[in-house]
Amino acid sequence: MTSNTPGPTAPAAPASGATRLVDRVFKMRELTIGAVLLVMVGVTQAGNSQFLTEQGIKDLLLNATILVLVATGQALVVITRNVDLSVGSVLGVSAFAAGTHLQGGGSPLVAVLLAVLLGVGFGLLNGLLVSFGQVPALVVTLGTLYIIRGIDSLWVGSRQITAADLPDAFVDFGSGGLSAVPYLGLIALVLLAATAYYLKHFAGGRELYALGSDPQAARLAGIPVRRRILIAYTFCGALAGLAGALYLARFGNVDSGTGNGYELTVVSAVVVGGVVFTGGSGSVYGAALGALLLTSVNSVLPALGVSSVWVLAINGALLVLAIAVDRIVALRVAEALRKKSAPQTVPQKGDPLHA
Repeated sequence: MTSNTPGPTAPAAPASGATRLVDRVFKMRELTIGAVLLVMVGVTQAGNSQFLTEQGIKDLLLNATILVLVATGQALVVITRNVDLSVGSVLGVSAFAAGTHLQGGGSPLVAVLLAVLLGVGFGLLNGLLVSFGQVPALVVTLGTLYIIRGIDSLWVGSRQITAADLPDAFVDFGSGGLSAVPYLGLIALVLLAATAYYLKHFAGGRELYALGSDPQAARLAGIPVRRRILIAYTFCGALAGLAGALYLARFGNVDSGTGNGYELTVVSAVVVGGVVFTGGSGSVYGAALGALLLTSVNSVLPALGVSSVWVLAINGALLVLAIAVDRIVALRVAEALRKKSAPQTVPQKGDPLHA
């Protein structure tokens, strides 16, 4: 006897529609950020014809590179409904560790590796405390921010590493490039594309979105929630460590204040770029666009003769606007999903509507 009862896969349609709806919304968000960035650069070029020279473009990309790298790692953590406030401190201590190694005549490759491993260690610490210790991410990473900053201050003291203490090849690499495209920018672009590919095409990447959307449902579905959170934090720490080494190559100057307050800029870039702070939505490309937008503001204002004191105010306004947009989008998506999942009344034979 054949049953007409719908199979267990029937409810999947609304979920699929929801995914497509959210994807469309956030692609529009990224396109909007890109359009704003282009308009801002265009207006600046119109007011200052020297802004988009070859060196000007290279400087613009170099300024964004460090923030793009750290924002890429932070995006993975935020997607899981967590945050890492220690990235600025990790960047600072990693930069000084790499500089100390180079100052003693060490290899640049080993210096970069040392910085990355230091970042991995701090990322592991954060991930273990959040995932297995079940301590809120805000509390853990705020604590490690101060711990790492304290270690950095004790270690560095009043010392300072300058470009004169570093190998010429290392410093030249930090400012060099292929025409207007800096080498550091190419490194950031490769890592950004690889991360985006992992999130889209690998089960582990898609599971980060699932646990960010609903941790309890992800756990019931068999997703290794703790392991995924640990991986996200470790990767974030690794990129912060790498960013420290590249910061050293870019600026050739490190002291105990390096990276101070950087975590707030990183979080702003991620949120402005469309990675929702409540987890489960957004992309690393959006985070990179947010980073590029914020660093471009720093370059655009001086080029237009506007005081740089406005930079923080504009960054704050962009952050508030992004959070407001996320809230409005979340309400609209929830309303659309409610309408999609509402049962449809089908007129039966004999009903007035059927007649």
